[in-house]
Amino acid sequence: MSYSGSGNTGGGASNAGGGWRNDGGVPPHAFDPYSQPELFRGVLTRRVFAFLIDLVVLSVPVILGYIFIAVFGLITLGLGWMLFWLAWPATIVWAIVYYGTSIGGPHSATLGMRAMDLELRTWYGEPGYFVLGACHAVLYWASISFLTPLVLLVGLFNSRRRLLHDIILGTVIINSSVRTQVVPSARSSY
Repeated sequence: MSYSGSGNTGGGASNAGGGWRNDGGVPPHAFDPYSQPELFRGVLTRRVFAFLIDLVVLSVPVILGYIFIAVFGLITLGLGWMLFWLAWPATIVWAIVYYGTSIGGPHSATLGMRAMDLELRTWYGEPGYFVLGACHAVLYWASISFLTPLVLLVGLFNSRRRLLHDIILGTVIINSSVRTQVVPSARSSY
């Protein structure tokens, strides 16, 4: 039995290309570092500065919260200081919400990433969403905590400049201004 190339496999399924597909319907990588190296130029350096900007953005509300609890404790003669036990869990929740909403937002980037002209995309080119942003932050901190900061060297040894948590989640960080110039050629036909 052979395939006639008519587009019909006999079982009711249609193949518009006239040939067999053996990729399971999975689209190819949207961003190729060899045909579009400008998408990845300087990404690692920019990510460092974006991280520092995000660290400041995350720290300001946390510091203000600690100051509020300290002053509230003075006013209530020490009773308000019992709120200090909430500060650490609130900090973690704030960081997860910040990364989730900013990466899941219309720019698919945190404030630091936007300042450094970066954006997060899935490997097949789609923008980020809330759960992906939250998981991105959690996996980053987990990889740094368990594998030491030396795990960041992974980005030096791959052409897309992806870190370990990017590889696990299937994301890529690219230059956003360059992406808008190369969108038509970023995706190949399936």
